[in-house]
Amino acid sequence: MTPRRIHHAAIICSDYARSKRFYTEVLGLRVVAETYRAARDSWKLDLALPDGAQIELFSFPGAPPRPSWPEAQGLRHLAFVVDNLDADVAALTAAGVEVEPVRVDELTGARFTFFADPDGLPLELVEPRQG
Repeated sequence: MTPRRIHHAAIICSDYARSKRFYTEVLGLRVVAETYRAARDSWKLDLALPDGAQIELFSFPGAPPRPSWPEAQGLRHLAFVVDNLDADVAALTAAGVEVEPVRVDELTGARFTFFADPDGLPLELVEPRQG
């Protein structure tokens, strides 16, 4: 087996319109396709990052909330590489998104911070160390 890269991450949201706005307008992800699946009363929104990776945003009626505190086993967070962490933190803050203080990874030297999507899913911005 030789996985080469992440193809997509799937996210289930509680409020489709609110999450669609967050991922497209606040984070600036490009809409690839939007499909309403009547049999499931569910939306599926395919979003693209510049490198071709995708996020699939789903709405499912009655989906239980994600356990976060204490942290549950399983996928912990979704991280995005950015070129200018300070500018992106400023943009998130201007959009009303609460962002944790920027820290430096003691192992890699990369600067990073965390914030949450409208359902509390932890998201991370990582600015790789230069040089």
